[in-house]
Amino acid sequence: MGTSQSSNGSPSGSPMVPPWTPDIPSSQQPDAGVDGDTPDNAPDTSTTPPADGNESSSGQEGNKDSPIAPPSRFGGARRSMGDYARTGDSSSMKKGLGQYVRKGYGGSATATRRLAGTAITAQSLFSALSTGDNNRYSGEGSALDPAALSGKTAYEVMDIIVEAVAPVDGTQDTEASRESIKDALADLLNAYPNANLNDLSAEQKELAIERFVSGDVFRRIDLDLGKCIREKARNTSSALGRLKEIKDYVRETVYSAFRSLKEIGHVITNNTVVGIVQNSIRETCEVFEGYAE
Repeated sequence: MGTSQSSNGSPSGSPMVPPWTPDIPSSQQPDAGVDGDTPDNAPDTSTTPPADGNESSSGQEGNKDSPIAPPSRFGGARRSMGDYARTGDSSSMKKGLGQYVRKGYGGSATATRRLAGTAITAQSLFSALSTGDNNRYSGEGSALDPAALSGKTAYEVMDIIVEAVAPVDGTQDTEASRESIKDALADLLNAYPNANLNDLSAEQKELAIERFVSGDVFRRIDLDLGKCIREKARNTSSALGRLKEIKDYVRETVYSAFRSLKEIGHVITNNTVVGIVQNSIRETCEVFEGYAE
């Protein structure tokens, strides 16, 4: 699946939201841009998040108040996912996702906080895919300086974007995000073979962000639960098939959340992308939590 190596998840007694998970700047509220009238060149009064999305932003208590993980936090989710791996029963997969959010993360609110890095990285990616002053990586001598990109292929530019937005830092979160960015941009180029990564349309940028978010949410699940699926499936081919089915279901759920926000007027811009992504992740986690028993 091209995902980061699965782990056993964080142990009991540790914070459900690790202290190094970034906080969302207090000025970036989820409802920003609901009327769709915030232009890309509007002044950004938020605290600018770090480019790599791995350090906390100022202005919130955030992860200091994270719930402590209970014993066997992912036990129920792994049992259900193990059943799904063996049988392919979609109800077991949904039950596993529900237990994953409800007990594994104490509910959708905490699960959304755990994925705050996805929203921060999404903002960085959106900036990298924008033009002019809206692209903080495109200044003279910077990674995405138009002069330096001249003559490079789309896939060469894609690799440069990955390095700019999510430089290697040794963490699983960043490794997963790098893969999610690569996959999102590859999907974008497959959908729009003539797309210019230096000059994307609003629709193309939205697609890239949606694909990145769904990929990152899936990779968090894979890191926590993927090992049991690989171990319980009949063979490697079956395991990969089950993981693809989960990935597709996560993508469908994330896309539905983005569509519902778009229908009520949310427009993705540099100033609203964090809030929109956070809302989409929250709605996705709420859907999953609803399957818990």
